[in-house]
Amino acid sequence: MTIHKIPGLSMLAVSCLCLTPLAAALAQTAPNARQTSQDAQAVALNPLTVTATLAPRTANQSLSSISVIDQEDLRRKNPVSLTDILRGQPGVDVSSNGDFGKVSSVYIRGAGSSSTLMLIDGIRLRSATVGSPTWQYLDPNLFERAEILRGPKGSLYGADAVGGVVQLFLPEGEGEPTPRISVGGGSFNTQRYSAGLSGANGGTRYHFAASRLDTDGTEIRKGDDDKGYDNTSGVVRLSHRFDNDAKIGLLGLRARGSTEYVGGRTDYVQQVAGIYGELPIVESVTSRLTLSEARDESDEFADFGDATFDTRTRTARLDNTLSLGPHELIVGAEYSEDEVDSTTAYEEDSRDNKAVFAQGLLDFDPLQVQAGLRYDDNQAFGSEVTGSLGLGYALNEHHTLRASYGTAFRAPTFNELYFPDFGNPDLDPERSEAAELGIRGQFERAFWDLTIYQTDIDDQIATTLQGSRFAPFNVNRARIRGVELTTGAEINDWDLQAALTYMDPEDRDSGNRLPLRASRSIRLDADRELGDWSLGGSFIAQNHRYNGLDNDERLSGFGIVDLRAGWRFAPLWTARLTVENLLDKEYATARASEFEGGWDYLNPGRAAYLSVQFGE
Repeated sequence: MTIHKIPGLSMLAVSCLCLTPLAAALAQTAPNARQTSQDAQAVALNPLTVTATLAPRTANQSLSSISVIDQEDLRRKNPVSLTDILRGQPGVDVSSNGDFGKVSSVYIRGAGSSSTLMLIDGIRLRSATVGSPTWQYLDPNLFERAEILRGPKGSLYGADAVGGVVQLFLPEGEGEPTPRISVGGGSFNTQRYSAGLSGANGGTRYHFAASRLDTDGTEIRKGDDDKGYDNTSGVVRLSHRFDNDAKIGLLGLRARGSTEYVGGRTDYVQQVAGIYGELPIVESVTSRLTLSEARDESDEFADFGDATFDTRTRTARLDNTLSLGPHELIVGAEYSEDEVDSTTAYEEDSRDNKAVFAQGLLDFDPLQVQAGLRYDDNQAFGSEVTGSLGLGYALNEHHTLRASYGTAFRAPTFNELYFPDFGNPDLDPERSEAAELGIRGQFERAFWDLTIYQTDIDDQIATTLQGSRFAPFNVNRARIRGVELTTGAEINDWDLQAALTYMDPEDRDSGNRLPLRASRSIRLDADRELGDWSLGGSFIAQNHRYNGLDNDERLSGFGIVDLRAGWRFAPLWTARLTVENLLDKEYATARASEFEGGWDYLNPGRAAYLSVQFGE
């Protein structure tokens, strides 16, 4: 199945383009009685973001391609996995070895999963041995929102922000003490429980939450046994703001459990902890110091043997912000250290990275200029300089034209550098250059955003045979071109969102498409409030992808439909029903190697989940 064969797709594209002026016209004639709802929706359609600039900017001021999944979206979609809400977002692709805690990869604008950076409230979380984040172990319902930044941000975050950045935010708490309890379950003997308490008292804000998920899972290889998964997670966030506007805070997240796969089981721990302090030096200067630690730990119990891979990253980061009227200058420094503790004897088990960076946010209304520069010095592979330049021009009250250029790099992993009888300590980082041109239309009750981009990646790391050695080498080059259209509107109590993506992720050496990436996708979301009821649905479709660099193993495209409903049946009480993969589509986004037998990793068929929640 390919996207261009989906009936009505061309009409959908035209409809998306036509949606904005229609919604804008409706916004101008909306009755005043709906003003409060409209104001809230306007914030949702043009939300404040921080990932693109390190400073609060609305989506249309960020001069970046960015999407926000807010708390309301998370609650009404009630996703089981973080990848459920990322799949089909503009410029985002997901492949997974099944569902429920199985290995998952997230690709932004075609860059590899190790080239997609994940942050939790500014703290980097990834496996230093594998290089990519372990998306599958995070409960999405513990977070307040997610920001998906598309495009390179090496000048702000250093290594691995080649395709983009996904940042997850924990709630801070506000108002009177507010408890929240949820109990649910459904298909595959799935059980879900969560509880939380948040609020504020004077200058102190607090949030505590815990969750538990337990499921028998599904078969991920046809004819095999179901593969189960369990996850127990907890989060805490505390902060206090003093009378002089100084602020201190701490946050923590810990997830642990086990997941079964064909041939074994993984017991895992994901952990993030951080403390921070903000101090207004003078009226126009603020400093923030963050000390953090992130852990990715796994114990593997496999048919071919047991192993332990524990990685830890400790980071100290200082950000200084100088405000000069409408302009801002951010300068800072960062020190981080990666450590590996494993039953596998790596040739090196630690490395450190030192960095300094600066960014200018200049507002010469109607022209905006954003420029950044960063220098990294890594103990393992030397120094890297990355930079970015963004220009934005307000064509009128509603339309902003933007252009940007940025460089980034991906750091070689510990496996690629030091794994016994495999690693290559002479590897250089992958390096990229990316250019983007976009235009955004922003209205009170609607928006649309159209972007074209190209990313060139050199020194890609690939495992290949050179001479008598089978190991990773810097051999590949890639060129990724793409177009993204995203739009949303609030019309007569309907909340509508659409995302269309076309991408050409080409391996320049072979001319083939990069593996596990679809080249076309569409996502449509529609939700409506009907008094105490809410109804909604999502449609996600992608065309085919290839399992390997040779493009000789094709995985068929697919289209899936999800439905959801909510009922506020009493004050503070809500019941939610979600039906995933309504049409019971059988599909796979990854395939086992020929060495393992060459079978498809199956995703779940039709599934239904019911939950009852107390609290806002």
